[in-house]
Amino acid sequence: MAMILVVDDELGIRALLSEILTDEGHTVELAEDAAQARAARQRMKPDLVLLDIWMPDVDGVTLLKEWGAAGLLTMPVIMMSGHGTIDTAVEATKHGAMAFLEKPITLQKLLRAVELGLSKQGPRTPGQTTPRGPGGGPTAGPIRSGDVACGDSPHNGAAQGAHQSFDLDRPLREARDAFEKSYFEFHLVREGGSMTRVAEKTGLERTHLYRKLKQLGVDIARSKRSG
Repeated sequence: MAMILVVDDELGIRALLSEILTDEGHTVELAEDAAQARAARQRMKPDLVLLDIWMPDVDGVTLLKEWGAAGLLTMPVIMMSGHGTIDTAVEATKHGAMAFLEKPITLQKLLRAVELGLSKQGPRTPGQTTPRGPGGGPTAGPIRSGDVACGDSPHNGAAQGAHQSFDLDRPLREARDAFEKSYFEFHLVREGGSMTRVAEKTGLERTHLYRKLKQLGVDIARSKRSG
């Protein structure tokens, strides 16, 4: 698998991304600021970097520019931010980032971006643009935070969720995530948003259930209102 460097000043984000990527079989190195990121970049020669934009010492875009100017942008870089704007995403892309993910990052979007990043060959040149595939899906270019794979369903209530159809002509991981999201949305509505009853029904511990729902991007508050 791949060597992935995760750069984020939030301990919780680093821990969550590390757990997910390690479960996928990748080797993960963590850095909480630009100084640690520089050292890790030099030491491990990562195959991919997940880089937070807002950090206390040097922001991610500045670090991205630094790597590009020094000829060190030899790996795909995916930018992350909870407060990003379109202008920020465009700027990061111009300076060599191949993707921009908006926090909170769902499990599906993270794995999709990582898979696409690792499929790229060679370094990404700052300012380089690449075409998008049919339906707006990226073929070799930036991933927008709103991109979702076909077959993902909006929240339609318990009755419709029970008869949800899925597009099976897709990677197994994407099909699984789409099914799991609809599965948990269905049970949340049927149980009136009660996490205790949903945990009992699905056989998961409450802590694991909360984390799973967050990874899948399930809107718990909306499910309670619908219930």
